[in-house]
Amino acid sequence: MPEFELYNAPQSICSHKVRFALHAKGQDFEEHKLDLFSGDQLTPAYLAINPNGLVPTLIHNGANIIDSLVIVQYLDELLPEPSPLVPADALARARMRSLMAYIDEVPTPAVRVPSYNMAFLVHFQSMPEDEFLEMANAKPLRKEFLLNFGRVGFPEKAYNEALERLARSLVRVQAEIEKSGGPWFLGDAFTIADIAMMPVIIRLDDLNLGQMWDDKPEISRWLEAIKGHPAYSPTFYHGSLLTEQYAHLRA
Repeated sequence: MPEFELYNAPQSICSHKVRFALHAKGQDFEEHKLDLFSGDQLTPAYLAINPNGLVPTLIHNGANIIDSLVIVQYLDELLPEPSPLVPADALARARMRSLMAYIDEVPTPAVRVPSYNMAFLVHFQSMPEDEFLEMANAKPLRKEFLLNFGRVGFPEKAYNEALERLARSLVRVQAEIEKSGGPWFLGDAFTIADIAMMPVIIRLDDLNLGQMWDDKPEISRWLEAIKGHPAYSPTFYHGSLLTEQYAHLRA
């Protein structure tokens, strides 16, 4: 039996981070795929292991570890060799952590807005209002987010504001790569900061928003390096991308 169990969802950007880290560390794991639109993450059984009602959750030797970047850091501390995801130099670690904090604060929540409006809206449009409210009110952490989204999507103002935050994030990302010389945020060292930003860029590309970095070749090269990483293909198995699930995104 594998040492690790991972409760996650194929298309969840937070799940992508942990799957990528597990594969980067060469770890086998038992994967439990949750259907988030059926409410698998809100069942009493799942809330018992993750009271946030979110994916992913890693089970290691009977202990539950939650929050994607916490899990990635745990894995690196547990399995530092042969490819550590944290720099040895204290100043480089500080730079990595500041990038992680920025990514968690700005682009990660911002990318949820186009994700919901452009893809996930179809799950809610035909849902009866009382059923929608019951589901939204059951969410421990994302209740307000879903209530603001409603069954018609975020309004144009909120959508445009999210895209503006994402555009500013891309400027920051390009500057970080330029500063380090690439190919990664911290130069030659592939770190947790790259893993943190990876699913945001992949999601924008998947939503046909890749033109946002047409004038930023550093990001294009970074993305190609991500796709060339040995952990990429097993992480993004079929069904992990929105275009593989939602036909209207392929039009």
